[in-house]
Amino acid sequence: MIRPNYLQKGDTVAIVSSARKVSKKELIPALAILKNWKLNVVIGTSIEAEEHQFAGNDKLRASDFQEMLDNPKIKAIWCARGGYGTVRMIDLLDFSNFKNNPKWIIGYSDVTVLHCHLHQLGFETLHAQMPISIETKTAACVQSLKSSLFGNNTNITIPSEVSNVTGNAKGVLVGGNLSMLYSLCGSSSSISTKGKILFIEDLDEYLYHIDRMLQNLKRNGMLDQLEGLIIGGMTQMHDNDIPFGQSAEEIILSICDDYNYPIVFNFPAGHIKDNRALILGRKAELIISKTETILIFDF
Repeated sequence: MIRPNYLQKGDTVAIVSSARKVSKKELIPALAILKNWKLNVVIGTSIEAEEHQFAGNDKLRASDFQEMLDNPKIKAIWCARGGYGTVRMIDLLDFSNFKNNPKWIIGYSDVTVLHCHLHQLGFETLHAQMPISIETKTAACVQSLKSSLFGNNTNITIPSEVSNVTGNAKGVLVGGNLSMLYSLCGSSSSISTKGKILFIEDLDEYLYHIDRMLQNLKRNGMLDQLEGLIIGGMTQMHDNDIPFGQSAEEIILSICDDYNYPIVFNFPAGHIKDNRALILGRKAELIISKTETILIFDF
């Protein structure tokens, strides 16, 4: 995987929205953070733009993103928020200039579309907190974003869960939001997971739909040749009046029962307060013991 250059003080970061609308006021805490890091900021035309729930229409969002992709002075593109909409503009983008001048693409949730598309092109990206609501996140979340962008150590150590499947794994880390991975199956943006460590997380889903999405990934061969599986926040799950009968954790363990690779639950990434940065496309080592779990990135 090709690694964009790490940031240095004085570099310029662009903030755009590839999905849902967002106001400049909502960006104030993030702008203060970037200023504190001695970084310059360019605000895209998609910020404050509005078409129904989107940050302007598809062409506007794509044009804004394209401008930042093609501008050699921009060293990172920080997606302002998720929601829905990135998949509507992904095929309008031209990554020709990006290939010659790669830069960090930052975000999570709906931004998984960009992560996956760029991984298929052979580039690392950064699954991390977006500007929206960053002031409500943990200090560790914000620090992990800074460390990842500036090329400092971003290894993560957490206590292990009883339900974890212990073991060690080495491979390129890929993945993102489960709903997005599911929606990309069969498209040119669908990722290859063979020999890799897969990360998944999701928010506000029914348990039967978690099962359906994972069954689809399994039938597409995306679960059977993994080196390891990392489960981030499975937040605000719902059930029907007639219960599905399994928690999200139990669904995952049941579907992966045929396989023999380590699995960690409740990893600090996703739609949670402690949303640590993950360098997707980066070689990593996952070590899961009964007492602790460690994710070590290759630097």
